[in-house]
Amino acid sequence: MRVSVVLCTHTMERYDDCRAAAESVLDQSYDSVELVLVSDGDEDVYEQYEAAFGDRDDVLTYCNDENVGLLESRNNGAEIATGDVVAFLDDDAVADAEWVEKLVAAYEADDDRLAVGGRMVPAWVAGKPSFLPEEFYWLVGVTNRGFGPDGDPDEAGEVRNTFGSNISFRRDVFLELGGFEDDIGGRQGEKNLQGGETELCARLQSEYDTGVYYVPDALVAHKIFDYRTDPGWLVDRAFWQGYSKRGMEVFVPESTGAESDFLRDLLFSFAPDRLGGLVRSPSVAGVLQLVFLFVLTGAVGVGYLYGMYVWG
Repeated sequence: MRVSVVLCTHTMERYDDCRAAAESVLDQSYDSVELVLVSDGDEDVYEQYEAAFGDRDDVLTYCNDENVGLLESRNNGAEIATGDVVAFLDDDAVADAEWVEKLVAAYEADDDRLAVGGRMVPAWVAGKPSFLPEEFYWLVGVTNRGFGPDGDPDEAGEVRNTFGSNISFRRDVFLELGGFEDDIGGRQGEKNLQGGETELCARLQSEYDTGVYYVPDALVAHKIFDYRTDPGWLVDRAFWQGYSKRGMEVFVPESTGAESDFLRDLLFSFAPDRLGGLVRSPSVAGVLQLVFLFVLTGAVGVGYLYGMYVWG
């Protein structure tokens, strides 16, 4: 089974991190890996791709005619890929050496599996913020408390979707579905609607009656830069995530069931657990995390209400 890993970037400011991501793909323990590098309309980035990797048979390079956003860039990469499976990695992430091997093992264990993804772990570039609760690690692109089958991130099994920087599809199925819906935005310019993988996986469920098989041992580290640990940035991110959840419901009705389950667990399980822990063992960090848990929950809720106003 040949696996094509699509990696996109859009500016030279991200190139060093993108190159580190690319090298992590080329250092995989699994042999049959193809790296597809996409420049989102930046000729300088494309020239760097060619200079660094152009002489390799296991690397394809492509440059969009203009800046079209992450989702369309990923679609373009999947189009030129030659693998049986197409996987996606962000330009600020680093794949574990056995990442592809773990994904392939899941496909080979069951021919009916059409999509497989893994766990995102944090690489705290600016240090781990003491106030950020693990329930909201998803705001920084990291697998959170409450994710996974039955809410257990250590358990393998089917979920709706994994993060877009650690997800893969059988390539023929991905192309049959039409790839990511680029109207969602995909981090282009000032567009704030997120969740391209959520929408695509909702269509996967609708068309094929299956979700993504989650493999907790298939690891990708996401670099958490200093701006992502700023409280104001996190609250703003939470607001736009709430807005996006409403947008997803418009694109794919009933696509946010996982979020409803998470909210129930957050309010009736995680928050009481944290409060009980504080009673038994008080700490400043514990208090800050409990407070911020409710602040972020509120920001998501306000964003969702704003989305209802915008999207109807």
